Amino acid sequence: MYAKQYDITLPADYDMGIIRKRVADGGRVLDDRAGLGLKAYVIRERGIDDSPVNQYAPFYLWNDVSAMAHFLVGGGFQNIIRDFGRPVVRHWTGVACHPGPARTAFPQAASRRLTPIPADPDPDRTGLGLAAAIEREIQDLRALARHDDVHTAALAIDPQHWQLMRFVLWNGPVGRDEAATERYEVLHLSAPGLADLPTGRSW
Repeated sequence: MYAKQYDITLPADYDMGIIRKRVADGGRVLDDRAGLGLKAYVIRERGIDDSPVNQYAPFYLWNDVSAMAHFLVGGGFQNIIRDFGRPVVRHWTGVACHPGPARTAFPQAASRRLTPIPADPDPDRTGLGLAAAIEREIQDLRALARHDDVHTAALAIDPQHWQLMRFVLWNGPVGRDEAATERYEVLHLSAPGLADLPTGRSW
């Protein structure tokens, strides 16, 4: 499993209805994309749910890294480049993924939590501090995935910047007790390979 997301931040007075129409008209184009686990077409609107910006921020979980590479440079991503320029594409290696009780419902919201991993998480000098920290996060993800409104919960790592990313799809508003750095509205979900996403840890 591989996670990918790009944030397109738009002007403060941007009409987000344009993005809504874009997704309504073209969102289904990836509904049968080979190698794709899911794509959540998510937005944030300035002044709503504490968002400081207008933003279009599609999020992907890929089952096939080759299919992801083809999407970026061989066909699919050109529409984003044409309309918005070429954004920075963040990517993370999958650590764990869990279906929630609301997996069969259409998710209404999503949350993302970005957490830096301490530079020295290894107080015992065994070399196992990082593994222990990740294991705690995996256990937390497993517990979160039992929430009645969770559709899918995923955890991934960026080993360049040593950062963890937790992304959760929700059937309803994101819970106020969820520690999220961003909260999104889901406009559409393409999920051709949802059943093929790993359950539990990715190794």
